[in-house]
Amino acid sequence: MTFEPSTENPMPPEAPLTPPEDASDWKRTIFWNDREMRAGWRLLAYLLIFGLFVGVETFLTMVLHLPQVTRTQMMPTALLLQEGLGVISAIAAAALMGQIEGRQFGVFGLPRSGAFGARFWQGVAWGIVMITAAILLIRLLGGFSFGDLALHGIELWRYAILWGLAFVCVGLFEEFLFRGYTQFTLATGLEFWPAATMLSAGFGALHLANSGEDKIGALSVFVIGMFFCLTLRRTGNLWFAVGLHAAFDWGETFLFSVPNSGIVAPGHLLNSSFHGPVWLTGGTVGPEGSVMAFVVVGFAAIIFSRVYPAREE
Repeated sequence: MTFEPSTENPMPPEAPLTPPEDASDWKRTIFWNDREMRAGWRLLAYLLIFGLFVGVETFLTMVLHLPQVTRTQMMPTALLLQEGLGVISAIAAAALMGQIEGRQFGVFGLPRSGAFGARFWQGVAWGIVMITAAILLIRLLGGFSFGDLALHGIELWRYAILWGLAFVCVGLFEEFLFRGYTQFTLATGLEFWPAATMLSAGFGALHLANSGEDKIGALSVFVIGMFFCLTLRRTGNLWFAVGLHAAFDWGETFLFSVPNSGIVAPGHLLNSSFHGPVWLTGGTVGPEGSVMAFVVVGFAAIIFSRVYPAREE
């Protein structure tokens, strides 16, 4: 195993999922490796438990007529509720699997000791700088106009805070779902980077369900996902990635008021606009579909690799 995002012991000597002594040879081959139950079976169990939790929460949301995000529109309150429930489902399923496997929850990438600490705020700073760099590059080539203010007074601050809270939940949910328990578990069977590639590909593919998203945008999400994996690898946990993810999305949706994976949300700061070729602006996808997104992520990865050197295994 090459990835341990915490100093906590990832595999206690007497973990419950070690092979039973009376298991037949074929059962050992299919269900266990030489240490524990195979990664694929553990991952499947996690996804089934997660899906059960999500199903229950979705049912309750519908019964109680709570606000929901649609494919064409999202409000901050609806997004906050949806992603908040997703965070609860993803973390609860991992905590349960941790109990079954005999592992501490912190090894799955979100140790409580780092919660919203220095790494998180470093990620926030990087996220704001990255989305700002992408927008300014597009503007430099004549593809973006800031426009005037769309919000004023108390409404400006209300939406700024609501979108901030909503995107923290988005960062927590998406980072933990794709790079938390799933990444840790898959890496025990495939090693870190093959697992990261598979999960980041899935991360990008799921964005195609968004209205206005396209294949270039999904490819950009894959590349950004791999960058998030690099931050996980170098920092040892997900708190940097959570902050970066939240800030990047907040910058797109609220601060610069542009499409975020194909969706233009209400309650944004500016009456901004894109104009010019799709390769430059990203079209309906937004900055994630622009060539500038690839440029920014590429430079960010180079700089990050120098600022945060590889840790000793």
